[in-house]
Amino acid sequence: MPESNPSPDDLGPIVSSGHLASGAMPALSEFEFAMNMTAHAFQRWIVRAMAAAGLADLSQLDVLVLHNVNHRSKPKRLADICLVLNIEDTHLVNYSLKKLERLKLLKGGRKGKEKTVQVTQAGEDACKRYAQIREQLLVKSVLGTGLDPARLSEIAAAMRSLSGHYDQAARAAASL
Repeated sequence: MPESNPSPDDLGPIVSSGHLASGAMPALSEFEFAMNMTAHAFQRWIVRAMAAAGLADLSQLDVLVLHNVNHRSKPKRLADICLVLNIEDTHLVNYSLKKLERLKLLKGGRKGKEKTVQVTQAGEDACKRYAQIREQLLVKSVLGTGLDPARLSEIAAAMRSLSGHYDQAARAAASL
């Protein structure tokens, strides 16, 4: 009897931990595996794209912080950067800010008693080079897939919503 190849529907969800997919919602495990793959690919991408833009020594957090501070060209406080990027450990972001200031990509300032940071011309130029590389290498490629931008926005909204559930579950787990 010849072996037949199973159809994709017969294989079940694509996960990295079958024991987590055996519960009441296997699709959540499938989402977690896809999110993990996407997060690592995204982190690799932003570091390499920024290196291509001329800044090879930045970590993924440095790149995210630089783009956030560049956003709307307004000075930002450490607490606001952490809130927007959903980062609990302010020390990590503070270290990143100091590194970016040493590289003359950001400059410090004050708003009352609070320290602020804002992007320098060199930082803004780096973000512009990154944006050009992103358009050329990533956006063109994704557009070529025919993925509907409205669908991509729906996926992003669902992911932001799920992040709230993970945050709540993390708080609950911390109290056990």
